[in-house]
Amino acid sequence: MLGSWSATALAARERSMSIEHFDVLIVGAGLSGIGAGYHLQARCPGKRYAILEGRSAIGGTWDLFRYPGIRSDSDMFTLGYSFRPWKEAKAIADGPSIREYVRDTAREFGVDRHIRFNHRVRSASWSSEHTRWTVEVDVGPGEERVRYSCDFLYVCSGYYRYESGYTPSFPGADDFQGRLVHPQSWPQDLDYRGKRVVVIGSGATAVTLVPAMAADAAHVTMLQRSPSYIASLPSEDAIANAIREHLPERIAHRVARWKNVALSLLVYQVCQRAPRLARRMLRSGVARHLPPDFDIDTHFNPRYDPWDQRLCLVPDGDLFRAVKEGRASVVTDRIRTFTKGGVLLESGKELEADIIVTATGLELLLCGGIRIAVDGDVLEPGRAFIYKGLMLGGVPNFALCFGYTNASWTLRAELASIYVCRLLSHMDRHGYRQCLPRPDESDLDPRPLLGLTSGYVRRSADHLPKQGSKAPWYFRQNYVLDLLAMKLGPVEDRAMVFSKEGRPPRRDVASAARPRHAEAWYPGTEPARVATAGGDPWAKAGTRGSAPPSSRRTRS
Repeated sequence: MLGSWSATALAARERSMSIEHFDVLIVGAGLSGIGAGYHLQARCPGKRYAILEGRSAIGGTWDLFRYPGIRSDSDMFTLGYSFRPWKEAKAIADGPSIREYVRDTAREFGVDRHIRFNHRVRSASWSSEHTRWTVEVDVGPGEERVRYSCDFLYVCSGYYRYESGYTPSFPGADDFQGRLVHPQSWPQDLDYRGKRVVVIGSGATAVTLVPAMAADAAHVTMLQRSPSYIASLPSEDAIANAIREHLPERIAHRVARWKNVALSLLVYQVCQRAPRLARRMLRSGVARHLPPDFDIDTHFNPRYDPWDQRLCLVPDGDLFRAVKEGRASVVTDRIRTFTKGGVLLESGKELEADIIVTATGLELLLCGGIRIAVDGDVLEPGRAFIYKGLMLGGVPNFALCFGYTNASWTLRAELASIYVCRLLSHMDRHGYRQCLPRPDESDLDPRPLLGLTSGYVRRSADHLPKQGSKAPWYFRQNYVLDLLAMKLGPVEDRAMVFSKEGRPPRRDVASAARPRHAEAWYPGTEPARVATAGGDPWAKAGTRGSAPPSSRRTRS
């Protein structure tokens, strides 16, 4: 029974409004979304689910990015799925290979049959009375508005804006007479053979583009305001390949995966606990690839400590080789203005260019920009606290997939999906209709979600959820600890409230559940109520302010 509506009446109303209902809706058909679909059908086989994908193809990032040299910056034993071994010799894979791997995985396990392409989710509205989400979607090129409903919403749409990347406002940009492009919107007709190219940036995209373009361009200059830490690794994992020759495929994949997990944890811990040692090791690694007279301290020795920003990876030292052979160069300086023929620097030097590539970063965007509301209160992500790194305080039956910043994204993405499946199974066993993380049990010490100082993180910090100082509101960056907590640990804890009935909480109940931080978001903390786009099709007059739900605060 949902409120005063019988199941028959609700079904009739749903049919009349052409709202298709699912147990779970997954948003995004990239690496995370395909993995989520696999785990859901493997661990919760009775659940009816669909994947809503805004674009026309599987792959997410690996289908969107088409710039020269696009590749992983993690090994495929950890970036790939635990349940589907990576079979290629190269552990550092190119973009097309990763895209095919994701698509083949979706086909092999039948996940592709659940995908609805060209379905861009615009808003999601939760009704506590009916314990379900109403999701509004624009479908196709005509953006026909369609509604779906679901019991649980799982957003796997990544963390950045797909439509455009970040480009600073460069003085004189309109004066430049060559081609000005951003890697995220790479023009397929761009011919850079024999051209002079300037790549602005020093992050993962820039260090990927420079050696790839240097193979055909007249010359490529990497123009950076400040350097990044860069490490060279072999594109082929000799140990993993040797293991695969002697062990069954799945066992070899598991061993190689854990070997690389351990290595990445070791590197990260050394960088965090002994930054000066890590700095010396990284510097000496660069020096081995460059001529003795190269100015390493100016171009490859950052002011910050290792892993305060992401560590860039170059396979087989390809960037350093391009520099050593004279096909590419690195300039560390600031831009004064663009000119007709290139870039004028603050030092007075001018870089001539036919093409300028602004590899200047991403624009972070939580949940793909979906407008989320709980009983009419619109979510303010920057004021919410993140629970176990995947749910938001005050938002019921909802999870978002966030990967690691210091290791392969998929490691944590898979743990998140496994935890969601455990949570759903737990609710089914106990007859619960709603799970709600409530950040009111401890004094939460607000901290930024991502502990990086990168520009793209700083620009968007106010729009990302906060983390606390202790579990379950602490966002770990440690796969082993997360594995123990999310795959093997208890589902119940002091912060999670489970409910069996479908009625909205009273205002005074919601108020009592608020976190002690005045700036924290929670439904009912704002006096003004904002109706969701299109309203709540399940709402009925007179339901607000009814008795609180029968709920259970579980304790570990």
